[in-house]
Amino acid sequence: MKQTPIWKLLLKLCPPVMLALLIQSVYNIVDSYFVAQYSFDGLTALSLIFPLQLLMTAIATGTGTGINILVSRMDGRGEKEAQNDTIRSGFCLGIFNFLLFAAAGILFLESYCRFSSGQPSVRLYATQYARIIFLFSLGMFLEANCTKVLQAKGNMLLPMGAQIVGALINVVLDPLLIFGKLGLPAMGIQGAAAATVIGQWTAMLIVLFPVLRMCSGEKSAGIPGELTAAPGVPAHRVKGSLRPDPYVCLAIYREGMPSIIMQSLYTLYIIGLNLILKQFTEDAVTVLGIYYKLQTFFFIPLLGLQQVILPIISFNFGAKNYDRARQTLRCSILFSLTVMILGCAVFMAVPGQLLSIFSTKKEILDIGSTALRIISVSFLPAAFVIMFTVYFQGINRGISSISITLLRQVALLVPLAWLFHYKGLAFVWLTFPVTEFIALFFSLWLYRRKAPAPAAQKNAAPKVLPL
Repeated sequence: MKQTPIWKLLLKLCPPVMLALLIQSVYNIVDSYFVAQYSFDGLTALSLIFPLQLLMTAIATGTGTGINILVSRMDGRGEKEAQNDTIRSGFCLGIFNFLLFAAAGILFLESYCRFSSGQPSVRLYATQYARIIFLFSLGMFLEANCTKVLQAKGNMLLPMGAQIVGALINVVLDPLLIFGKLGLPAMGIQGAAAATVIGQWTAMLIVLFPVLRMCSGEKSAGIPGELTAAPGVPAHRVKGSLRPDPYVCLAIYREGMPSIIMQSLYTLYIIGLNLILKQFTEDAVTVLGIYYKLQTFFFIPLLGLQQVILPIISFNFGAKNYDRARQTLRCSILFSLTVMILGCAVFMAVPGQLLSIFSTKKEILDIGSTALRIISVSFLPAAFVIMFTVYFQGINRGISSISITLLRQVALLVPLAWLFHYKGLAFVWLTFPVTEFIALFFSLWLYRRKAPAPAAQKNAAPKVLPL
């Protein structure tokens, strides 16, 4: 990460991550496809549960991101042994997060479904699906932590393999469990949930044991030097025991909080948009759910790129190689913009064909074609904004990263959608490009003010840093 040319490094590390995420996006679409064949109300139920799944994913990946940043930064500083303490505390946080969501699935799920839909069949399907997802979510939380540890150490292939295997198992089991084939019981929408958690647990087991061996191997190898604390953690708190260290846990969440907030707000704004769209028709809610399934094909490369550049930027920031961190940002923006231009072109050209994968209902096609064309304009500024948020996180400017997220998903998106809905449904979709362009200008302003300049490598005061 210190000397390999950035483009060569990205071309080496990105494909495994992107392929794994792409396979995951395919199984999400396949999941929705089979549920739609089973029941259209089931597809609407998945749209209602989608924000809750995003919230669960936000906590899981955000915790993993905090571990990833600390481990990468320790590598850049040559601090080896403290990584084990960070990984152990991360495992405990994964178990805690699972217990939190399992309890929420028991106590609050039915209330959420009653609040979100007026159709009894939709509420029933949503409750059946989400309860299984929540009660068996431990596999997802531990898999996220283990994947981020391996990626921080430069191992992109094993997480890719684990996620591909888990996704393929999900795809194979979906029709078998939903419709009851090969002697298996017909479980309906509960079968889709069961297929999902079986795939998650399979992926978790694949990455769990290598991480456990890595920790025990590094400790027994007798790495020279004293046990070193994670950044921001008092040295005397690093114990090497199996118990979680509260100081290390706080350090993990301090680093991962921008990711958690960003994705959690993503959940909240989808819930807000669903409530606004429901005032027109529940078909509009279904269209929004279909859009988020389709857009993953073009946002997946950006999400994979984020996972790759975050440890690169964190490593070089820890090594005070600020110019290389800035170069990583430039390369990532160029790549993401290319992908988003392609995505915008596809959504503009064939929206009806994309929607017909899930439904041929005339109302869905009419509403959805307009929605996809308008929303796709937001892809272009989003290519910049998404890379800026991860860059600020990697250079220890978490407040800037959070500020961009708050602007996009709290201050602008839902309030603008609420204002625009008085003009009609088409104006609600216009909220997306308007929000992203405002966020782009704000990100550029923060970058000019906050980014470390090349002079900082010589302990000089930071100056304005041009792209």
